[in-house]
Amino acid sequence: MLSFRASPIRLVAVCSLALILAGCQAVGTGGLTTSEAPAEISVPAASAIAGDLVSRLAEQIGPGTRTVSLKQDSSAFGPAFEAALRGWGYAIVTDEKTDASKPAVPLAYAVATFEDRVLVRLSTAKVELARAYTVTTAGAQPASALSVMQRG
Repeated sequence: MLSFRASPIRLVAVCSLALILAGCQAVGTGGLTTSEAPAEISVPAASAIAGDLVSRLAEQIGPGTRTVSLKQDSSAFGPAFEAALRGWGYAIVTDEKTDASKPAVPLAYAVATFEDRVLVRLSTAKVELARAYTVTTAGAQPASALSVMQRG
């Protein structure tokens, strides 16, 4: 007899996988989806999450000498994410017009709340990062391993 016991680790793993699979559908030849994050994420939590994920993004796409084309929303996460990118040395364009000799890396994010966790996904044409976080009054802490999906 098979039994299924839901544990927090399994729940986070399943949610991370769902985010990744959703990203596979959202990113295609037409480009990245518009970024979105819920309004209820606090500024300290948004800053902590953005700082963690931008450092992980730098490991995947290279140092901050690149230009990033960012589609952002009006939540607290948008400005925090842009500040973290600039802090790591990335140039940001939001109007999608870039110099042809220095193509920009298109980047979008999706942030969702699920129970007591915040699930975040960053998407570029070549790589997708996803991670769950536990939000505290002082910010946020990673609640799962980093999920990295590279596209061919």
